[in-house]
This record gives sequence, structure tokens and C-alpha cells, in this order.
Amino acid sequence: MPQTQFVHLHLHSQYSLLDGAIRFEDLFARCKQLGMDSVALTDHGNLFGVVEFYTKALESSIKPIIGMEAYVAPTSRHDKSKAGIAEAADHLILLAKDNTGYKNLMRLASIGYLEGFYYRPRIDKQVLEEFHQGLIGCSACLKGEVTAALAKGDMETARAAAEGYARIFGPDHFYLEVQRHQPQQVDIVGPTVDLANKLGLPVVATNDVHFLDAEDYEAHNCLCAIGTGKLATDPDRLIYPTSVYLKSPQQMRELFQDIQSACDATIDIAERCSVELDLKTRHAPRFKTPDGSTPEQFLTKIVYQGAAKRYGQITDQLRERIERELHVINTKGLASYFLIVWDFCEYGRSQKIRLGARGSGVGTVVGYCLGLSDVDPIKYDLLFERFIDPQRSEMPDIDIDICQVHRQQVIDYVRRKYGHVAQIITFGTMKARAVIRDICRVLGVPLAEADRLAKLVPASLDMTLHRALQTEPELAEAYQSKPHIRKVIDIGRKLEGLARHASVHAAGVVVSDEPLIDLIPLYRQPGSDDLITQFEGPMVEKVGLLKMDFLGLKTLSVLELARQLVKQNYGEDVDIDNLDLNDAKTFELFASGKTKGVFQFESSGMQAMLVKMRPDRIEDLIAANALYRPGPMVLIEDYIERKHGASWSCPHPIMTEILGETYGIMVYQEQVMRICNRLGDIPLRDAYKLIKAISKKQAEVIAKYRQHFIKGATQKELQPQQAEQIWEIIERFAGYGFNKSHSTRYAFVAYQTAYMKAHWPVEFMAALLTYETGDTDKVVEYIDECRAMGIEVLPPDINESGVWFTPLYQGPHRKGVIRFGLAAVKGVGEKAVEQIIQARQRVGRFNSIFDFCENVDLHAVNRQVIESLIKAGAFDRLGGSRAQLLAGLDTAMSIGAAVQSDRSAGQMNLFDGNQPTEPDLDRRRLPDVPAWSESQMLAYEKEVLGFYVTSNPLAHHAQLIDTYSTVHTSSLSDTPQDKEVVIGGIVAKVQYKLTKNGRAAGSKMAVLTLEDLQGQVEVVVFPSVLAQYQALIAEDVVIFVRGRVDHSRQRPNLLASEIIAVDEISKKAAAKVRIRLIAKELDEKKIAQIRQICMQHPGNSPIFLTICTERGKIHAAADKRFSVDPDVEFCNQIRQLVGQGNLLLTR
Repeated sequence: MPQTQFVHLHLHSQYSLLDGAIRFEDLFARCKQLGMDSVALTDHGNLFGVVEFYTKALESSIKPIIGMEAYVAPTSRHDKSKAGIAEAADHLILLAKDNTGYKNLMRLASIGYLEGFYYRPRIDKQVLEEFHQGLIGCSACLKGEVTAALAKGDMETARAAAEGYARIFGPDHFYLEVQRHQPQQVDIVGPTVDLANKLGLPVVATNDVHFLDAEDYEAHNCLCAIGTGKLATDPDRLIYPTSVYLKSPQQMRELFQDIQSACDATIDIAERCSVELDLKTRHAPRFKTPDGSTPEQFLTKIVYQGAAKRYGQITDQLRERIERELHVINTKGLASYFLIVWDFCEYGRSQKIRLGARGSGVGTVVGYCLGLSDVDPIKYDLLFERFIDPQRSEMPDIDIDICQVHRQQVIDYVRRKYGHVAQIITFGTMKARAVIRDICRVLGVPLAEADRLAKLVPASLDMTLHRALQTEPELAEAYQSKPHIRKVIDIGRKLEGLARHASVHAAGVVVSDEPLIDLIPLYRQPGSDDLITQFEGPMVEKVGLLKMDFLGLKTLSVLELARQLVKQNYGEDVDIDNLDLNDAKTFELFASGKTKGVFQFESSGMQAMLVKMRPDRIEDLIAANALYRPGPMVLIEDYIERKHGASWSCPHPIMTEILGETYGIMVYQEQVMRICNRLGDIPLRDAYKLIKAISKKQAEVIAKYRQHFIKGATQKELQPQQAEQIWEIIERFAGYGFNKSHSTRYAFVAYQTAYMKAHWPVEFMAALLTYETGDTDKVVEYIDECRAMGIEVLPPDINESGVWFTPLYQGPHRKGVIRFGLAAVKGVGEKAVEQIIQARQRVGRFNSIFDFCENVDLHAVNRQVIESLIKAGAFDRLGGSRAQLLAGLDTAMSIGAAVQSDRSAGQMNLFDGNQPTEPDLDRRRLPDVPAWSESQMLAYEKEVLGFYVTSNPLAHHAQLIDTYSTVHTSSLSDTPQDKEVVIGGIVAKVQYKLTKNGRAAGSKMAVLTLEDLQGQVEVVVFPSVLAQYQALIAEDVVIFVRGRVDHSRQRPNLLASEIIAVDEISKKAAAKVRIRLIAKELDEKKIAQIRQICMQHPGNSPIFLTICTERGKIHAAADKRFSVDPDVEFCNQIRQLVGQGNLLLTR
């Protein structure tokens, strides 16, 4: 390598969280641009990014050097007595020279988190000595032990530290590192070289790279400020030099022109380092069979046992399918994998935990016989080849949905059984909205402005700041006109997408029968004992480990709780896994679109589709689940028309047979695979490759299979032209096809939830509300659904509420109601409620707040808990207003604590038989304070419950809304399509979305939930209307909406054309006042009264009269001097005089 080169050996990527700002793709592109063919990764204390770094480097023809900047404890890694991180650890660069070094690096990275964590993941010299083989050490930056001593002028300490490291690594494996970013570093270059010469140690030059280009400094400064919670201008913040970017070889050699050997050393180290990650070997655990047989033998045995239970008779067809699947599973070494999944599923069932496979794993008969799923792949024509490609070596995924409550219990079982189990790390990234808020904070932008700016970014998962500027005119205008906003967004675009924090993947778990610490680096979150991988899920699989997804599915928890509530209330044990799949009541619920709370079927669009489809078989639900997605949605109308009698045909009987259940429409990938296989002689395993090629538009692959298909089809009595036509259909629709295995499993879960809702509505809704407690919007939505179902949801009550939402049966007719759970009140934890219930069971009922405080554990049920319960109205039936209860709370708690203290000490009043004295009674009286205003009471309810219980703030606007609304939400169903209406109400919810179609595609629109006193309606505000009325739209604001009624969905909604503020409604909605009079009822007195009312309400709205006579109608306009302001009082007076329906306000 020419001596003009240089290799960066000290570099921090984005995985030095909130400290490094480098993405690997950008790094390797910049290396190539600068003519560098090697680079190292040395993130702070971790190996999070190693596999991604390694694989992407090789793809870019860059040599990856794997390293880490370790934190070394000055004494023992177990010593956690230092006052801060500066004293608790020194820095040290470690580079893996070979595979042994890489293994030791993994071990050290794990020890840092598992044993030495204190502020940072720390190792010590003891473990460094134990695991130094194959590693090259460098003395690091000014925070390194040697360098820090030199900076202090302490040559003796520096020499001792350097000698210590040289002893550990060997003199030719430890380098003294020099940098020239700041005066201190420049000053110690000479002493460093002198020390190296004295000790016979080499010197290496580095640049401590934290960002790529010099102009990235400001963005990196903000990143560090975000990480440390400082302002970007704070003099006490973590301040990096401006020069810690990826300099070119020429820049580095100019910087160290006096010691070129330090630059040459980077090349020597790069040549010495050669690590090859093993990305081929699989480390799947081997299942230990109970009878000593091989996993393959044991799997075969229990599969046939399961087949006998599932099918009764084992036919030749069934045997052939089982044997074919077992052959692939066993030859690919997957028997243990299947047995492990079977084992923990058996454990779950033994513990009454609801679980089951999802996705393509549902398509295996072996899995069905093992009980991994309750969906019969043969009956529903699910394909094994969609699950496993026999020709490919990667591990298949059997994703298991587990009742959310018991997911950890199953993981703990697997950990106990197999020993080597870890959850999988995942990294939260800096999303568009969040990065705006972060940067505004560190740049000192006022909170209100930062909030407004962030909300201008559309709330879409894949939203970027670049797209936001293109789609949100107000954001673009602020960017162009306000320099400080431009600065925020420009910095945001540089930081957007960087890793922000580490957390635990919601589902992924690694299982091994070897110690994981020998295979991957491990991580542990502060305050937790759970083992976590340092590699993300895809990287875990790349290094050959078995990843399983234990997916917590809330719906399974809802089903189980609903089942338990039914058993508790009725004594009936509902067998959810063996329901009648032809239940008329269940299908009537689907056909009526009343599917709020039904798994996968509760969106308004899905409800509208169900109403049109009127499903009456499980196959319709499977199809509906598959069709209601972007792409295949275009086929929904065809499916519905054909289901209800429209004719259809296919070009060949084989296609007719395969597509019969979906009326000739290619809905599933499995159908396309069948057609390609049976009509075009393409093997099933290749047919799935074809589907993937079509969806990815891989022209060469598609062309290859096209020839194969045409040849096979023409051999089945089809003309070449017919074969071509069929191929065109396949190519057009195969990309739309959905995985039938997944759709079938979820259709079954949907049917189970719908069955429980149809047959046990009170128990089901109580369970549903319980598991949505943390989501206020969902709770409000489902309470509204309860009302629509005729189920009353009662507010929380200290004497009746349970922990969660509880079904109760009241009155002689045992009417079912649901009582709000105490733990659903914000600020009230489950443990506090359990203490309340225990006390209630002990004393019967609480008679007063004093009685309550004397009997509950006031350590668990603290002041904040009781205050939240008072605000929620839980004590309302004990007497006193909420204001009195809160004002008397401290006294009640003081008396309660004293009574409990006396009780525990065994003391009692010997003189009055334990009866309270007159002073005691005085103290037990609630203070005489005024009740809260209604607005204050409702505000507190919203604070602790998320919505209003006692009344509705709309009540104050009831007359106004009644006067100026042309319809109410309750009558929208009877209002014709496209009729223009005006509705007043309160904005309960605002959602911003991007339009997907039309000329305004990609523009921001809004969907409002507008509530009046009769119900609620969804209001769609398209981009052009939103741009005009954005300022009027906010939650908890009363507005009027003018728009057209739309019945295209199951529930009518409103397409807004105008938003009107409350104080503008009389002007905008009542431009004209029309009064209808009956001639025979008209006399001078009535005319005089009308004239007087008009004179008392002068304004600009003209009066138009319609007089109904026996001969017809006479229309007349009143004189302009009678023009009025048609406020609520005017409207009420006129209506009382002429009749409710004889006054009309129009534009």
C-alpha cells in the first residue's frame, strides 16, 4: 500500500448512541470518495453495529476492522463507588486482529454490561488480561489512562499505565495514540512519542471520528446536547472539537507530517487485522427427547399421534403430506426447532395460556398435528412450500401469538428449560416529528412554537422531513421565511433516522443450547436482569442463531378474560377453540358491520365492506381479511358482486377448481402457486419465488418462469394465446396476493371475538375495555360502542368497582351494565386498587371518606391515588361534593393514619366503648367549601379519565347547536347521500393523514371526530378545505361543520366544505331567515308579534315569508328594515309563535 494512505482506526457510528452521527452507507461512500479501502468501527462500549458494519463494508469493497472503545474501570469493574463517569472509567481502543480477538471482544463487550455497568459498560484489567488474545490496544483520547496522565504532566503514572497495557497485550500489540484536535492533545504529542521510544512501543495517529464532514459539526453538537439534556450553547455541555470528522489521507498526513510513522502504523494495523465473521454456521439448539430417541424420530412419533387425534383416520393423502413435510424438516435439521416450539406451546396450554401460530407457519400439517395452530392446512388448502423453501438454507419463522398477559411466563419457561435464552435488542430512531422537538429544545426554541412546528409534520410512520416540506405548505413557508426554523429543519434532516436509544424488541427471543456469550455480545438494561442481545433481529439471524417471535397479542388476552367473566357470571365454560363455525348470530354481526372491537375487522372501511359482502361462511372472512389491503382492494367489488350472483368464468377447469372459493378471483399467493404448479408445471417451491419476483418487478426471473408456464399450459390443451392471457392475469394479480395461511389464522381469531361479542356482549366489552385502559381514545370509542349496543358504562365507584372494567347485572330483569375499573383512573395503580378491594372485603362497604382512610393501606393508597379517585367521582355516593372531599382529604388521611396506628398498637378508648367523641365527630365532618363549577369538575374528569362522565361541556351550547344544526348525528343515517347539512358539536379527536390519490396526493388532510349530544360523526376535511380552516380545528373546541353526507361506509360521515366558529354561526348559517305561516291561523296580533320580535333583534339577515293558503303558497320578502340577527333567543321566540318546523335558517 503506498505511503500516502491512511486508515481511520478510531471512529464512532450512530451506535455510539447520541454521540456518533455516522451511518454506514454514508461512511463507505465517503471512504471510497477519499480513496480509503479500510476503516475501523470503535463504538463506545458496545458492538451493536458490528454485523451491519461488516456486511455493508464487504458489499462496498471496504475492509472492515472491528473494534470498540472500551471503558476500563481504574480498579475493579465491581467497584461502583466513584462519584461520576470521569472517575469511574478510562477509555481504551480495542481492535480485533483475528477471529480469536473478535470472540474476546464479544466477551469483553458482554462483561461490560453484565458485570461492570456503572454509568457506562465497564471492563477492568483483570478481564482484559484474561481475554486479550487476538486484540490490539490503543491508548485512546484524552480520557485514556495513559493520555490523561500525560496531559497532567504525570509521566510516572503514564509510564506505569503504558507498561501495564504493554504487558497485557504484548509490546507489538499496544500502541500509544496521538491526536491533534485541541491544544492539550497537541502539547502531549511530543511526550507521547518520547514515552513510546523509551518503552519500545509504536505510535499511531487517529482522528476520533464522530461525524463525516466538517459541515456536520453543528448537527453533531445538537446531537450531543440532546443526549446530555443540555442546550446547544450551554458552556457546560459536552463539547467536541470541530475537527473530529472523516479527514482524507492527505489531511491526516499533513496533520502529522512530523511523525509520518504514526500514519504508517494505521496501515500496518489494518493489514494485521483480518476477521472473518461466520455467517454460514447455524447454532440451532438440539431438543433433548424424553425417550432417548433422536429429535427426528421423536418428532415423527408425536406428529402421527397428533394426526390420529386431529383427523381420526390417516389417509394415503394425509400420510403423503406428512411424510413430505417431515422429509424437508428433518433433512434441513429443523426437527429440534419444531419440537422446541411444540414444547413451549404444550406448556402454555397446560397453564391455560392462549397461544397459536400465525403467518406462513400455519400452512404446515406437521405444525397442525403438533397443536401449534388450530387451522387445518388441508381443509383450507394452505401450502407448506409457502412456509419453507426446500432449496434455501435460511431458518423459517414460526411466529407464535401469545396472550399478552402471560407472554413473559412462556419466555421464562423457555429460559428455565433451555438455559441460553435472550431477548433481542432494537433501536429507536430519531423520527421526523421527534427530531424537530429535540432540536428545538437544544436550540432554545420556545416550547409552544416547537410543538406547533412538530405538529405540522404529518403523522405518518414513514414520514421524513424532506417529504413533510413537500406536502405541508405551512411548514415549507416557515422554512423559507424564518431563519431559525430553517436551521432546525436543516439540522433535523442530518440527524433524522439516527439511532436514538436501545430497547427490547416486542417479540424476538434467541434460544440456544450453547452459552450465548460465546456466540454474540450481550446487553442488559440498567435496573433489569433480562439478558438481551447486542445485535438486532436480522443480525442475530445472520450469525446463525435461532430467533423466535413470541408475539404478545392483546386480542387473545381479551378472549380469555371474556371467557373467564362468562364462567364467573353464568357458570358456562365457553370452548373458544371449538366454536360452531356456522353460527348465525355471529355472521349476522359481521353482515351488519357491527364489528367495533372485532379483531382485524373494526375499521370503518372494513365495516362498510362487510355490510356489502354479508359474509356467511368462514371463507368469506378469510377473503375479506386478505382483500382489505392496498392493492387487492380493487378486487373487493368484483368479489362482492360475484358472491351475490354475478356470473364469472375461468379459462381452464384447473383454474375454476382452484379459484372456486373466491369466485374466480386470485386473492391468495397460495392460489397463484397452485395455478402455476398445476397448469404451468412450475414446482410449488419455484412458484413462490415467482410471486416474489412479480411483486419486486424482477424482469429476468419473471421472463424465465413465463416460458416455463407457457410450455406447461399448452401441454394441457390450451392454445398458446390462452396460455399468454392466463399468464397476463397471473402477472397482473400475483403481486396483490396475500398469504392465505396468515389470513386464515386471523379470520379464525376474528370469528372468535365476534362470537363472544354476539353471544356475551357485556363480558366481551368489559374485557375489551380492560385491555384498552391505557389508550384513552380507544376507551372512549368502546364506551360509545357500548352505548350503541344498549350497555351502560357506569362511572367508577369506590364500593362497586373492581380493578378493571367489571360486568354487573342489576334490577329485576338483570340488565347488564359495565362498571368503570378503579385502575383505569389515571394515577391509580393496580396494586393500590388491590389494597382497596382487600379492605372493602374486610369491612363490607365504605361509609365515608374517613371510613375509607381508616381501613385502607395509606402507604399503597397514597394522597395522589385518593385525589385522582375523588376527581373521577369514585366517592360521589359517600356524601359531600368533590370539592369538599378534596378539601377534607388531608384531615381524613391524618385521622385514618392515627386510627390505624392505634389499631396496630392494640390501643382503644376504654371510656366510651370506642365511640368517637364530639371533637372526633367534628373532625370527621367535611369542610364547608363551595362545590366546583361544572367546568372545573368536567376538566378534572377529563384529566383523570380522559373523557367526561358527569355531563358534557356541550350542554352549555345545546340551544345554539339545536338552533343552527340542520340535522343531528342520530339522524344522519336517514339523511340522503350528498345532502348538504350543518352540524354543531365538540371536536373529540383530530387525526392528520396524507391523501393517497388524486391531484392532491401526498397533501395533508384531517379526519375529525365531532360529537353532539346525540352521538358522534367522522368528518373528513380534504386538503383544500383544511388549508382554509386549519386555525379553527383543535380538540375540545366547539365548531359547526357544513358538508355533504356520505354513506359509502358502514356509518355515515361528513365531507366538510366549511368549518364555522361558534361566534360566527348566526352570520354564516343564517344569511336568510324563512318563516312559514298558515293563512287561516294568521291574524293581526300574530303579525304584530312577529314584527315586534324582528324589531328587537335587528341585524343583516333578511326575512322571507311563505304563506300557505288553500289555493297554494304565496312567497314574499319582508322590508329590509325588518332584517334580523337570528340568535338563539330570536329563533326560540319565533318557533314558539309559529311552530317548531316553521322557521328555517339558510345561507
